[in-house]
Amino acid sequence: MTAEPARSILHQPTAVWAVAFACVIAFMGIGLVDPILPAIARDLAASPTETEMLFTSYLVITGIAMFFTSWLSSRIGAKRTLLIGLALIIAFALAAGLSQDVESIIGFRAGWGLGNALFISTALATIVGAASGGTSSAIILYEAALGLGIAIGPLIGGLLGSLSWRGPFFGSATLMAVGFVAIVVMLKSEPTRPAPIRVSAPFRALARPGLGVLAAAAFFYNIGFFVLLAYTPFALVPLGLGSAVTLGLVFFGWGLSLAITSVWVAPILTRRMPRTRVLWFVLPLLTLDLLAAAGSIGSAVGLVACVVIGGLLLGVLNTVLTECVMEATDLPRSVASSAYSGVRFLGGAIAPPAATLLAASVGPASPFVAAAAAVLVAVAILLAGHRHLARANGQVDPLEEAEAIGAGDS
Repeated sequence: MTAEPARSILHQPTAVWAVAFACVIAFMGIGLVDPILPAIARDLAASPTETEMLFTSYLVITGIAMFFTSWLSSRIGAKRTLLIGLALIIAFALAAGLSQDVESIIGFRAGWGLGNALFISTALATIVGAASGGTSSAIILYEAALGLGIAIGPLIGGLLGSLSWRGPFFGSATLMAVGFVAIVVMLKSEPTRPAPIRVSAPFRALARPGLGVLAAAAFFYNIGFFVLLAYTPFALVPLGLGSAVTLGLVFFGWGLSLAITSVWVAPILTRRMPRTRVLWFVLPLLTLDLLAAAGSIGSAVGLVACVVIGGLLLGVLNTVLTECVMEATDLPRSVASSAYSGVRFLGGAIAPPAATLLAASVGPASPFVAAAAAVLVAVAILLAGHRHLARANGQVDPLEEAEAIGAGDS
């Protein structure tokens, strides 16, 4: 029985592999700038908070645009939506690399976020719809692409950033062009016209109790995620780990850990207990890891260890949360993905600048403490809303079904 998921993941249509490959490249963009944040701050005379806006502008636009991706893809098709997203990423990554000031890069990262939203939300629905082996296997493949991209992104960002902070932007644009060609060649156009989805569908979807609970929890969980990702480079600089290559290696370890647990550990846990119970168990562990990071603020070894351990926990949480979202309602997967991802990325957008402002006003350990508190809020939301998550666990609760019908479909 344990061999079946592996076979399901490996034996996929060519189109699924093309989208998964492009996903790896797209997710590289999340962590690509991580190792070069101190270099950008230094070379462009920007404050840490200004530099963290490279994350915020990207994530805010990604989050807002996510709400509308299902509407667009249902009208022009998944393939066109994916290609438009990739084209925007290529254009804005090149523009960011040519920028002369941090304000311009912040603006171009926002455009990058628009392309990212069109691509990522559509890619998840495409992989889940086209992959063999069921929803869980498809999500594991998607999360593996996420983990691999997040792992490779900082490594390439560090290596290219050691030459110039512009290098990672140009490198990302080049790799995205390769992904664009892969989608053009390998992903066939939809054989039938997709059913149009109303522009209000993702917003109405959040009224579904199951999806609403998961989205709210993910909002606070992503605060912890992006404090660990975006603030830690600045916490490591005073400890002598400020070079682009060093930071790239640290976050390569983080992303590799995330990829490993996404693919291997999360399925083991969900085979042995309900998905929500996995979340109840692993989210408090993430809280403890963030508190340990706060306590290790003066130790390079301790802080790096917390980053890598955090990656192990985040891999499990990402996969299980995504599985829950895909199963929590009977909504079209593109609608569920748009609604959930929009809320999730908006949570992540708050974290980076808030972390640096908190560090400046309270102390360097305080962002990790605040992130731990945010993750505990996510736990509380899941516990309070557990009766709405029976379907996410593969069960059908009559009360949940009645409330879903009452909330209305898209």
